[in-house]
Amino acid sequence: MPNVLTSHPLSRLAVLALGTALALGSAAAQTLTVGLEGDPPRLDPALSTTFIDTQVLNQIFDKLVDIDQNLKIIPGIAKSWEISKDGKTYTFHLASGLKFQDGTPLDAAAVVYTFERNMTLAGSARKNELGTVKSVSAINPTTVRVELKQAFSPFLAVLTDRAGMIVSPTAAKKLGKDFANQPVGSGPFTFVSHKRGGSITLKANASYVAGVPKLSGLVYRPLDAGDVRYANLISGAVQVITAVSPNDMTKIAKNTDFTVVNASGLGYNGIWFNTTRPPFNNVAARRAVAATIDREAITKQILENTAVPGVGPFAPGTPAYTTETVPQPDLKAAQADMQKAGGNLTFTMLIFPGGTGTEVAQALQAMMAPANITVKIEQVEVGTLLSRLDKKDFDAVLAGWSGLADPDSNIYDWVATGGAYNFGGYSNKAVDSLLIKARTGATMAARKTDYQAAMALVNTDQPYVWLYHSNNIAATSKSVSGLAITPDGILRFKNASLK
Repeated sequence: MPNVLTSHPLSRLAVLALGTALALGSAAAQTLTVGLEGDPPRLDPALSTTFIDTQVLNQIFDKLVDIDQNLKIIPGIAKSWEISKDGKTYTFHLASGLKFQDGTPLDAAAVVYTFERNMTLAGSARKNELGTVKSVSAINPTTVRVELKQAFSPFLAVLTDRAGMIVSPTAAKKLGKDFANQPVGSGPFTFVSHKRGGSITLKANASYVAGVPKLSGLVYRPLDAGDVRYANLISGAVQVITAVSPNDMTKIAKNTDFTVVNASGLGYNGIWFNTTRPPFNNVAARRAVAATIDREAITKQILENTAVPGVGPFAPGTPAYTTETVPQPDLKAAQADMQKAGGNLTFTMLIFPGGTGTEVAQALQAMMAPANITVKIEQVEVGTLLSRLDKKDFDAVLAGWSGLADPDSNIYDWVATGGAYNFGGYSNKAVDSLLIKARTGATMAARKTDYQAAMALVNTDQPYVWLYHSNNIAATSKSVSGLAITPDGILRFKNASLK
């Protein structure tokens, strides 16, 4: 595994401090171009449901709080905070003199507006994340008080992601539904334009509170295919690419003009079943599919050890992880379940463009065939695929989650009834009760017990087949320095520069 920059999963702040390798003109040296694995569909923190969105949103928006390399929560817009003894009241003290990129003040009123927008906006993916919020109030221009309905242990961790990104009330009210096409935050880079399928252009925020970025601008180019991202990196058309396919990672690592980061991640990948309609409203059909899968073959032969097999939502080294026994494929069990499901099964599996999705889907297709399961693979553009998931217009989808710091964010919205990412419509009241209990647990040990009990039920019902936990992989020209990759896999460019 080339260029692994850390030995422990929770010590993963990979900073690329690199020398000059490529000759770039002085003007070009100020603008860094990034090859992304897709075109971000929703550049609105309230509406975003994809990791690709988050890569860009993190440059435009600052958050109330953030995480460091050890998953410790650190100050962001909020310079400090207090939590009441009963865990229901959070008081945030904001830094003074903050401004949005449109020149309007980022004050307590803006934070209150953002919370309320996240909780009420039609289509908001943040509603469940903030479902325990009872009220939000501005005590004074730099103090915000959040009252919860009950204690909610993951609350601060939730605010390290999109729920904690503060939007300009002036822009959001003026633009309405068009805010996603002209987002305004307070981050190090200001949105300029988004040409669908072409590029996203950002410029340095000249008034950024933490200091003007060294780069004058960022350009994101959606490059769905891994080999296309690789070719663009090698040619110098882009200076950074994410994600990097395993084959390309090996080639790039051998090239002295480039550096690869291959660091453990927080997320997972697997198969979502639509449990609201045939064929996967039948649990026997879901179990049959799961029994055919050889996770180790996928991670070794296709992903070339850039991932580890997984059977749950918690990655190794994270707080709720427990040692897992990876099930081996069991053709007899699959065939027995197939008999219960009707004897044969044909379904369509949707996949996102880019990455290793096609290769993984084809491997799954081959693994299922001996059990008389026929899989049709359909690649769908990101925005269209998300729309189909929202409408539950699918049989199954190969989909993953980039992962967040607290265990709750990696399980609740995926399997709880009505969860924002519960695309398959799964519902089990006993699971809901355990996950709600885990949210109020005073210690991680107590919460972990509840998660184990919930997962025993979920894996019996099999609404989702966890396949593997992916590493965070990026590649960069050695002309890039100061680029940080935190455990959530987000590239942070505020201190990056080009030589």
